[in-house]
Amino acid sequence: MGVADDAPDRNLFGIPESLVSGPERHRATLADVATAVGVSRATVSKALNGRGDISDETRERVLAAVTELGYRPTTGHPPGSRRRSIAVVFDIPASPYIVGVLQGVLAATTEAGVDLLTRLAPDRSSRMQRAVAREWVAEQQASGVVGLIGLTLSRPDGLLEAASNANLPFVMVDPVDAHDRQMVSVGSSNWAGARTGAEHLLALGHRRIAWIGGPETSAAARDRLYGYQAALDASGVEIDPALIRSGQFAIATGAEYAREMLTSPHPPTAIMTGDDEIAVGVLATAHALGVSVPQDLSVMGFDDTPQAAWTTPPLTTVHQHLEGMGAMAVQTIFVMAEGHPPSSRHVELATSLMVRDSTAPAR
Repeated sequence: MGVADDAPDRNLFGIPESLVSGPERHRATLADVATAVGVSRATVSKALNGRGDISDETRERVLAAVTELGYRPTTGHPPGSRRRSIAVVFDIPASPYIVGVLQGVLAATTEAGVDLLTRLAPDRSSRMQRAVAREWVAEQQASGVVGLIGLTLSRPDGLLEAASNANLPFVMVDPVDAHDRQMVSVGSSNWAGARTGAEHLLALGHRRIAWIGGPETSAAARDRLYGYQAALDASGVEIDPALIRSGQFAIATGAEYAREMLTSPHPPTAIMTGDDEIAVGVLATAHALGVSVPQDLSVMGFDDTPQAAWTTPPLTTVHQHLEGMGAMAVQTIFVMAEGHPPSSRHVELATSLMVRDSTAPAR
């Protein structure tokens, strides 16, 4: 028996028939189609989405391979379907803040009859590579995605550029470490919110007011720090660098830095934090050290996530409309998807102060 008789049956693209037929049929992927035609996954995505920057010959070969392999996107809907979807992209989904924004995104997409997909972004070390970013964006388009929403996504510039080149709307919510001047973003009036919070503590007679904030690469974290500093400066209170710390938006950050400050020779009488999770860490450390809140220490958060009302004592915090931010991001995607520029590239929703039991007059 010759060599040719031993080889598996192959179709016109040179792919074994076991991949396209039989009871153990392999589920074709975008990469399979690209390999069969001898093009990149981005080119396959362009063909499936009717893009005009590829030749008719290439488009026909891609569509023929799609039919031959029985390719269907893993998520979303087959080519030609009118059903649309929006993908929400993040690094770490486990956060009360992200859950709050997601609720607004889900409500807005449900009302509009649009599917909502969730995506983890490419690894931080590779997402800045143009080839990786292009392929990732192409895969989203092939899944029927008409727009992307990034939630506190770090180092997004490569993905933003790839999405722009593919004419795929991309809206960032509270961007982190972003430098793209053309970026469209949705956030809150972080500077004004933090200033209002600091003014509340100043009105209670506090003068040694510490700040434990989020990462310096976060635009929202920086604006909140500046708002705190502006309030102290306007009141003639000297800003003490020893009372300012920054770290991750995490309980551990608040717990660690609160211990440093509360065990120092001159502890603060109030601690403002960059978000509610950091504030929870401060409350836990104060309790462990026997520091009474709010009699000995006032504590303030930022976000007004559901947990803020259930801490002991209930947390005074700056409220931002998380669901409204999510809904606004979806509305902006729809405007951009129809070919219109957004009314503003940087939308800020108003904040308000929620006074609960974790703040009181200074002793």
